[in-house]
Amino acid sequence: MTTACQTMPGETFASADSGTFAGASVNIASLSDVIKRDPNNPSAYNVRGTAYGASGRYDEALADFNKAVELDPQFHQAYANRALVYRQLGDMDKALKDYDKAIANEPRYAPAYIGRGNVYRQKGQISLALSDFDRAIRLQSDDPQGFHNRALIYQNRGLHNFAIEDFTTAIGLDPTAPEPYHGRGISNVSLGNTDAALEDFNRALEINVRYYEAWVSRGLALEQQGDYAQAIAAYNRALSINEGYQPAREGLARLRGKVPGGGILGVR
Repeated sequence: MTTACQTMPGETFASADSGTFAGASVNIASLSDVIKRDPNNPSAYNVRGTAYGASGRYDEALADFNKAVELDPQFHQAYANRALVYRQLGDMDKALKDYDKAIANEPRYAPAYIGRGNVYRQKGQISLALSDFDRAIRLQSDDPQGFHNRALIYQNRGLHNFAIEDFTTAIGLDPTAPEPYHGRGISNVSLGNTDAALEDFNRALEINVRYYEAWVSRGLALEQQGDYAQAIAAYNRALSINEGYQPAREGLARLRGKVPGGGILGVR
């Protein structure tokens, strides 16, 4: 089974306060009023930048994070936030530089290690990524992101027992996130534990029924068990969510002719 490319949700923009800042329900106009009243407050620009970033308004987010670090060149959260915007824009080199600045200014800031580790992972620098995830876990052992991302490294290296251990820890820390269940299921399939894998895929889909990658993974596990009818149903379900998803199309192509009629089937 091919390892899926996964990320852990929750790598969000950090406000000036502890924790993370989703920004979706924030009134940006009210944040702008704060800046008008206190135009030299770097935290105000950082908070508004998080709201812009969470809303996908990346140019405006960059402008605010630029202003925040101009006013406070040691503002580690603002550097990490700007790095996340650069990642969203596909500029990994600028993201890496900003994560380096965040860590230089606050070497104990775990989110910067997770972010930089993901940049390294995308660049194929796996050993550096693993080192950053290890560091993030040591700094903040109650954050599931570090364990999830380290599990992806282990999975990529074929170390599935280690991956399963880290996915399980991530699940314990946040049982509402579907991605660690999916990741653990992939490693279980690779170890031949298809029943356990199906339990994981089913749980991921209970949390997010539109998780089309998990539908395909479920189809692959069912295909390995010889349950072609239900595998076809799972692939069709994935395509109903993302009609262009190639792994689902490939699954249907493999099973063409193995089930009479082979159309959209019910899912048990």
